[in-house]
Amino acid sequence: MQNSHSTSWFNNYYMWIINGFLFLLLFFAFLAPVLMKYDYVIPAKIIYQVYQFLCHQLAFRSWFLFGEQAYYPRELAGIKNINTYEIITGTNSLDLESARQFIGNINVGYKVAFCQRDVAIYGSLLLMGIFFQISGKKLHALPWYLWVIIGLLPIGIDGITQFGGLGISFLSWLPVRESTPMLRTITGALFGFTTGLFLFPLIEETMVWPNSKKLLDK
Repeated sequence: MQNSHSTSWFNNYYMWIINGFLFLLLFFAFLAPVLMKYDYVIPAKIIYQVYQFLCHQLAFRSWFLFGEQAYYPRELAGIKNINTYEIITGTNSLDLESARQFIGNINVGYKVAFCQRDVAIYGSLLLMGIFFQISGKKLHALPWYLWVIIGLLPIGIDGITQFGGLGISFLSWLPVRESTPMLRTITGALFGFTTGLFLFPLIEETMVWPNSKKLLDK
Protein backbone atom coordinates (compact mmCIF):
# COMPACT_ATOMS: atom_id res chain seq x y z
CA MET A 1 0.00 0.00 0.00
CA GLN A 2 2.88 2.32 0.94
CA ASN A 3 4.65 1.56 -2.34
CA SER A 4 1.47 2.40 -4.29
CA HIS A 5 1.15 5.72 -2.45
CA SER A 6 4.81 6.62 -3.19
CA THR A 7 4.38 5.81 -6.86
CA SER A 8 1.22 7.91 -7.07
CA TRP A 9 3.02 10.85 -5.41
CA PHE A 10 5.90 10.63 -7.89
CA ASN A 11 3.51 10.41 -10.83
CA ASN A 12 1.84 13.63 -9.71
CA TYR A 13 4.99 15.61 -8.92
CA TYR A 14 7.72 14.32 -11.25
CA MET A 15 7.59 17.47 -13.42
CA TRP A 16 8.08 19.60 -10.31
CA ILE A 17 11.20 17.55 -9.60
CA ILE A 18 12.52 17.88 -13.17
CA ASN A 19 11.80 21.60 -13.40
CA GLY A 20 13.25 22.20 -9.95
CA PHE A 21 16.43 20.38 -10.89
CA LEU A 22 16.80 22.38 -14.12
CA PHE A 23 16.16 25.63 -12.24
CA LEU A 24 18.86 24.81 -9.67
CA LEU A 25 21.34 23.94 -12.42
CA LEU A 26 20.85 27.36 -13.98
CA PHE A 27 20.65 29.16 -10.65
CA PHE A 28 24.05 27.96 -9.45
CA ALA A 29 25.61 28.53 -12.88
CA PHE A 30 24.64 32.22 -12.62
CA LEU A 31 25.36 32.37 -8.90
CA ALA A 32 29.07 31.69 -9.49
CA PRO A 33 29.84 35.07 -11.16
CA VAL A 34 27.66 36.86 -8.58
CA LEU A 35 29.75 35.32 -5.80
CA MET A 36 32.95 36.34 -7.58
CA LYS A 37 31.65 39.89 -7.91
CA TYR A 38 31.11 40.15 -4.16
CA ASP A 39 34.41 38.42 -3.27
CA TYR A 40 33.00 35.07 -2.17
CA VAL A 41 35.79 33.47 -4.14
CA ILE A 42 35.98 30.02 -2.53
CA PRO A 43 32.28 29.05 -2.92
CA ALA A 44 32.34 30.50 -6.47
CA LYS A 45 35.35 28.40 -7.44
CA ILE A 46 33.72 25.30 -5.96
CA ILE A 47 30.73 25.87 -8.28
CA TYR A 48 33.01 26.38 -11.29
CA GLN A 49 34.93 23.21 -10.41
CA VAL A 50 31.76 21.11 -10.08
CA TYR A 51 30.31 22.48 -13.32
CA GLN A 52 33.46 21.54 -15.22
CA PHE A 53 32.09 18.00 -15.15
CA LEU A 54 29.00 19.25 -17.02
CA CYS A 55 30.43 21.86 -19.41
CA HIS A 56 33.70 22.78 -21.15
CA GLN A 57 33.47 26.34 -19.73
CA LEU A 58 35.64 27.84 -22.47
CA ALA A 59 35.70 31.55 -21.69
CA PHE A 60 35.38 32.61 -25.34
CA ARG A 61 32.13 30.64 -25.57
CA SER A 62 30.62 31.84 -22.27
CA TRP A 63 28.48 34.73 -21.05
CA PHE A 64 30.04 37.24 -18.65
CA LEU A 65 28.32 39.26 -15.92
CA PHE A 66 29.37 42.59 -14.36
CA GLY A 67 31.91 43.45 -17.06
CA GLU A 68 32.39 45.67 -20.08
CA GLN A 69 30.73 43.14 -22.41
CA ALA A 70 28.39 40.17 -22.17
CA TYR A 71 30.80 37.96 -24.14
CA TYR A 72 34.37 37.93 -25.47
CA PRO A 73 34.51 35.79 -28.63
CA ARG A 74 37.61 34.68 -30.48
CA GLU A 75 38.77 36.83 -33.38
CA LEU A 76 37.93 33.85 -35.58
CA ALA A 77 34.21 34.47 -34.94
CA GLY A 78 34.48 37.67 -36.98
CA ILE A 79 32.34 39.85 -34.71
CA LYS A 80 33.29 43.48 -35.28
CA ASN A 81 33.56 46.41 -32.85
CA ILE A 82 33.95 44.22 -29.78
CA ASN A 83 36.81 43.24 -27.49
CA THR A 84 37.82 39.67 -28.25
CA TYR A 85 39.14 36.92 -26.02
CA GLU A 86 42.61 37.54 -27.46
CA ILE A 87 42.44 41.22 -26.45
CA ILE A 88 41.37 40.65 -22.85
CA THR A 89 43.90 37.85 -22.28
CA GLY A 90 46.75 39.46 -24.25
CA THR A 91 47.51 36.34 -26.25
CA ASN A 92 47.06 35.22 -29.84
CA SER A 93 47.75 31.54 -29.14
CA LEU A 94 44.92 29.18 -28.28
CA ASP A 95 45.33 27.30 -25.02
CA LEU A 96 42.11 25.41 -24.30
CA GLU A 97 42.98 24.66 -20.68
CA SER A 98 43.74 28.33 -19.98
CA ALA A 99 40.47 29.30 -21.68
CA ARG A 100 38.66 26.82 -19.49
CA GLN A 101 40.25 28.06 -16.27
CA PHE A 102 39.84 31.77 -17.08
CA ILE A 103 37.01 33.01 -14.85
CA GLY A 104 37.40 36.73 -15.48
CA ASN A 105 38.28 39.78 -13.43
CA ILE A 106 36.86 43.07 -12.20
CA ASN A 107 37.17 44.70 -15.64
CA VAL A 108 35.85 42.04 -18.03
CA GLY A 109 33.42 40.56 -15.51
CA TYR A 110 33.03 36.92 -14.50
CA LYS A 111 31.82 34.08 -16.65
CA VAL A 112 28.68 32.03 -16.07
CA ALA A 113 29.54 28.45 -15.09
CA PHE A 114 27.66 27.14 -18.15
CA CYS A 115 28.70 28.02 -21.70
CA GLN A 116 26.36 29.98 -23.97
CA ARG A 117 24.96 26.89 -25.64
CA ASP A 118 24.33 25.07 -22.35
CA VAL A 119 22.54 28.11 -20.91
CA ALA A 120 20.24 28.03 -23.96
CA ILE A 121 19.72 24.27 -23.74
CA TYR A 122 18.85 24.09 -20.05
CA GLY A 123 16.96 27.39 -20.13
CA SER A 124 14.71 26.34 -23.00
CA LEU A 125 14.29 22.87 -21.53
CA LEU A 126 13.11 24.49 -18.28
CA LEU A 127 10.70 26.79 -20.14
CA MET A 128 9.28 23.83 -22.03
CA GLY A 129 8.96 21.90 -18.78
CA ILE A 130 7.04 24.77 -17.19
CA PHE A 131 4.81 25.11 -20.26
CA PHE A 132 4.18 21.35 -20.29
CA GLN A 133 3.21 21.48 -16.63
CA ILE A 134 0.92 24.50 -17.10
CA SER A 135 -0.78 22.74 -20.02
CA GLY A 136 -1.81 19.96 -17.66
CA LYS A 137 0.76 17.63 -19.27
CA LYS A 138 -1.53 17.24 -22.28
CA LEU A 139 0.91 18.12 -25.09
CA HIS A 140 1.56 15.44 -27.69
CA ALA A 141 5.11 14.22 -28.16
CA LEU A 142 7.08 15.69 -31.04
CA PRO A 143 7.79 12.99 -33.68
CA TRP A 144 11.36 11.71 -33.38
CA TYR A 145 12.27 12.72 -36.94
CA LEU A 146 11.26 16.34 -36.27
CA TRP A 147 13.39 16.27 -33.11
CA VAL A 148 16.33 15.09 -35.23
CA ILE A 149 15.77 17.65 -38.00
CA ILE A 150 14.90 20.70 -35.89
CA GLY A 151 16.71 19.97 -32.64
CA LEU A 152 19.66 17.69 -33.28
CA LEU A 153 20.96 18.58 -36.74
CA PRO A 154 21.42 22.36 -36.26
CA ILE A 155 23.25 21.98 -32.94
CA GLY A 156 25.31 19.10 -34.32
CA ILE A 157 26.38 21.00 -37.42
CA ASP A 158 27.14 24.23 -35.55
CA GLY A 159 29.07 22.40 -32.84
CA ILE A 160 31.04 19.90 -34.91
CA THR A 161 32.14 22.42 -37.54
CA GLN A 162 33.93 24.40 -34.80
CA PHE A 163 36.35 21.58 -34.02
CA GLY A 164 38.64 22.54 -36.88
CA GLY A 165 39.38 25.88 -35.22
CA LEU A 166 40.51 24.42 -31.89
CA GLY A 167 43.98 23.42 -33.03
CA ILE A 168 43.42 19.71 -32.38
CA SER A 169 45.76 17.85 -34.72
CA PHE A 170 43.56 14.89 -35.67
CA LEU A 171 40.70 17.29 -36.53
CA SER A 172 42.84 19.61 -38.66
CA TRP A 173 41.09 18.38 -41.82
CA LEU A 174 37.88 20.16 -40.76
CA PRO A 175 37.19 23.75 -41.91
CA VAL A 176 38.52 26.43 -39.54
CA ARG A 177 35.44 28.08 -38.06
CA GLU A 178 34.13 29.64 -34.85
CA SER A 179 30.42 30.02 -34.12
CA THR A 180 28.83 33.11 -32.56
CA PRO A 181 26.87 33.62 -29.32
CA MET A 182 23.70 34.11 -31.36
CA LEU A 183 24.10 30.85 -33.28
CA ARG A 184 24.97 28.93 -30.12
CA THR A 185 21.91 30.35 -28.39
CA ILE A 186 19.56 29.62 -31.29
CA THR A 187 20.77 26.05 -31.85
CA GLY A 188 20.88 25.38 -28.11
CA ALA A 189 17.34 26.69 -27.64
CA LEU A 190 16.03 24.64 -30.58
CA PHE A 191 17.60 21.54 -29.08
CA GLY A 192 16.22 22.27 -25.60
CA PHE A 193 12.67 23.06 -26.74
CA THR A 194 12.39 20.08 -29.09
CA THR A 195 13.98 17.69 -26.60
CA GLY A 196 11.46 18.78 -23.97
CA LEU A 197 8.53 18.46 -26.37
CA PHE A 198 9.80 15.03 -27.44
CA LEU A 199 10.70 13.72 -23.98
CA PHE A 200 8.21 15.08 -21.46
CA PRO A 201 5.04 13.69 -23.12
CA LEU A 202 6.75 10.29 -23.40
CA ILE A 203 7.57 10.37 -19.69
CA GLU A 204 3.94 11.27 -18.97
CA GLU A 205 2.78 8.26 -21.00
CA THR A 206 4.96 5.94 -18.90
CA MET A 207 3.45 7.47 -15.76
CA VAL A 208 -0.17 7.25 -16.92
CA TRP A 209 -0.08 3.77 -18.48
CA PRO A 210 0.45 1.70 -15.28
CA ASN A 211 -2.47 3.49 -13.58
CA SER A 212 -4.69 3.01 -16.64
CA LYS A 213 -3.75 -0.66 -16.74
CA LYS A 214 -4.71 -1.09 -13.09
CA LEU A 215 -8.13 0.45 -13.76
CA LEU A 216 -8.65 -1.86 -16.73
CA ASP A 217 -7.64 -4.90 -14.69
CA LYS A 218 -10.27 -4.01 -12.10
